[in-house]
Amino acid sequence: MRLVPATAAALLASTALVAAGDAAPTLPELLGAIRAHEWAAFGLNVGVVVFGVVTAIGLLRTRASAAAAARQARREINELRLALDRSAELLTLDPHVVVVWGGDRDEPEIAGDVPLVTDLPVARRVLAFGSWLPADRAAELERAVDTLRSAGTPFRLDVVSQAGRPVEAEGRPIGGRAVLRLRLVGGVREELVQLRAGHDALVRETATIRSFLGALSLPVWLRDAEGRITWVNTAYAAATDAADGARAVAAGNELLDPADRNEAARCRSARTPFARRVAAVAAGQRRIFDVIETPAGAGSAGIAVDVTELETVRSELSVEMETHKRTLDQLATAVAIFDAGKRLVFNNEAFRQLWDLEPAFLHQAPTDGDILDRLRERRLLPEQSNYREWKKTLHRVYEAVDTEPRILEWPLPDGRFLRVVQNPDPAGGVTYVFEDLTQRLQLETQVQALGRVQRETIDNLDEAVAVFGSDGRLSLSNRAFAALWELDDKVLEGRPKIDQIASLCLPYVRDGGILSDIRAAVTALADERRQRTFRIERTDGSVLDTGTAPLPGGATLVTFRNVTNMVMVQLALTERNEALESAAKLRNDFVHHVSYQLRTPLTTIIGFAQVLDDPSIGPLNDKQREYLGYIGASSASLLSIINDVLDLATIDAGVMELELGEVDIRATIQAAVDAVRDRITENQIRIETRIARDIGTFRADAQRVRQVLFNLLSNAIGFSDRGGLVVLDAAREGEEIVFKVRDQGAGIAPDMVGRMFERFETRSTGTRHRGAGLGLSIVQSFVQLHRGRIEVETAPGSGTQVKVIFPAHLEDFSKAAE
Repeated sequence: MRLVPATAAALLASTALVAAGDAAPTLPELLGAIRAHEWAAFGLNVGVVVFGVVTAIGLLRTRASAAAAARQARREINELRLALDRSAELLTLDPHVVVVWGGDRDEPEIAGDVPLVTDLPVARRVLAFGSWLPADRAAELERAVDTLRSAGTPFRLDVVSQAGRPVEAEGRPIGGRAVLRLRLVGGVREELVQLRAGHDALVRETATIRSFLGALSLPVWLRDAEGRITWVNTAYAAATDAADGARAVAAGNELLDPADRNEAARCRSARTPFARRVAAVAAGQRRIFDVIETPAGAGSAGIAVDVTELETVRSELSVEMETHKRTLDQLATAVAIFDAGKRLVFNNEAFRQLWDLEPAFLHQAPTDGDILDRLRERRLLPEQSNYREWKKTLHRVYEAVDTEPRILEWPLPDGRFLRVVQNPDPAGGVTYVFEDLTQRLQLETQVQALGRVQRETIDNLDEAVAVFGSDGRLSLSNRAFAALWELDDKVLEGRPKIDQIASLCLPYVRDGGILSDIRAAVTALADERRQRTFRIERTDGSVLDTGTAPLPGGATLVTFRNVTNMVMVQLALTERNEALESAAKLRNDFVHHVSYQLRTPLTTIIGFAQVLDDPSIGPLNDKQREYLGYIGASSASLLSIINDVLDLATIDAGVMELELGEVDIRATIQAAVDAVRDRITENQIRIETRIARDIGTFRADAQRVRQVLFNLLSNAIGFSDRGGLVVLDAAREGEEIVFKVRDQGAGIAPDMVGRMFERFETRSTGTRHRGAGLGLSIVQSFVQLHRGRIEVETAPGSGTQVKVIFPAHLEDFSKAAE
């Protein structure tokens, strides 16, 4: 700053000299002589000079500060180097490996003595914990390192390498980095780590053993030195009805009975094992256990093996063996069992009878050779040129290594033929089975003869027959089969497969798919084999009915029957039936339509006739009133016929339904009698009703029951003579309601009884009855709708009785008549 005035004076002087030349003006003159732009130049020069001065000063100060900072940094670096050297010296005193994670790189920095933990001189091998640590400890260290790197959580673990060296693993965050240090420990610390590792191994081993014992289905327990139970497994708790092992121990539940517990306590005191088969109650059931309790350390351990099933099986085996002996005694096949010493230990009754041997001789347990010698003396063995060699060959089965049975055939001198089976026992014995095949050979001869007869029979059948084996090949066929499909005998002798047969028959059938179905039936699996039928239409116009039937052994029988004539007749009958059904439908439609068309005008006629008969309309003379009565009576009769026709049409159409309800039988009978009252009066007929007191009610359609009784009474009145008697009975017989209507008319001829319920069947000759012949048909239809039945008793000159039976408890249903 002291340089500024001098610098300014110098600048002013230079400026004045430039302006005035060499003259020496005064200061005011000089200042007045300076122009404006010269003042500006002067100011600019002054600013530049000041800026340079200030900048120089700042630079000098910065250089001084930098020099001081550099000196300080050199001092700190020296101190850090010294500290680092001291730390390195300290670290080298204790063998270790250090792993550092941090910075921008994922790769860790590994330093130290790597061979301390791994045999391979590869630094990255240190981080493969599973290569030098047991699996469980390696996983634990891996988790601890991950937690350190992610959350900065420090840890410290003592582990033992697979080589048996104790290692301390310590991890902590330092300066924003994760640091893992691995170092060997020694002295007391080493012993502590070894002991801790051994303790952990024992704990794991104990936990494993307890887990295994806890999962056993056999009761297991541990006792202390005082004999108290300290631990039990789940099976023990379940056997003593405890919820779990802890509760069983707390309650002191005992599995054994007091006497067995006392004996087990005595054995524990004597430090000897307790082993006994005992009976105890387990889970509420009496069981048998093999119990073993052994002293161990300061206590004892016990296990109970449930042998209840074993004892049961042993008992059952004993019974079964005895049963087998009795069963073998009942067999017709001779059986003899010899032990390893060739002595007889068992023989059945068939063996004694086959060779006619004395029981006393067999009870002495003779040897195999003794029995053969006795049989040879009695000439009951096959003739042999060298008996000794034959006998020695026979007995080689006792020395056989394998247990495959030997099968021999013995033709005996007395004409019998035996099949002998030698079945060696792994223990050295032999079981002989003697099967008399004499009758079997005779039967086989008879079967062969019968087979030839059957073959000739099949060949003479008109029906084509073929049998295919389980392999799908033709095993049997008759001449009709070859002729039907024009197959060559050489082809059939080669036992062709079903596929080849189908291809040869294909040109003769219209639909080749049927042959595929037959082939599928022949080659079907066992669970799909069943009888099937097919109809084949041949190209020559004939029709065949084909059937497949499974046979034993996987074989299949295929038959072909010519049904052309039957099909033609069936077709003709079907066409005729369809024509008859069409005619019946046309008839029913006509009757139904015409009946409805007639009832409408008839109702009008009846209505106007009743109106004309009303005196309020006007007076009628007697003749007109008589004619009007004829019109009303005829119209009512015609309306009744039309209603009957409509009812029958409804029944035929299958749309009539019963309206079931409780029917008062007395009221229904009275209503039916009232409905025929005018006819009774006109014909001077007497009606008697005989109704049981306990008749009550029954379930039916009241209107249809009343209509049934009305038609029966009308029919009886029509066939009764003037002044006659009609009786109506009603009674309950068990689960049925029975109505009987009897008249004293001329009766019905036997040839008419079967047709009296047919429609439009009427018999008015010799009687006053007139009608369309529909009343009894309606009666029969309504009774059948109620699932009842009708019975008729009649004889010429003795009157007629019609019995109608209804079920007393008809089920709820609504079913149209078919």
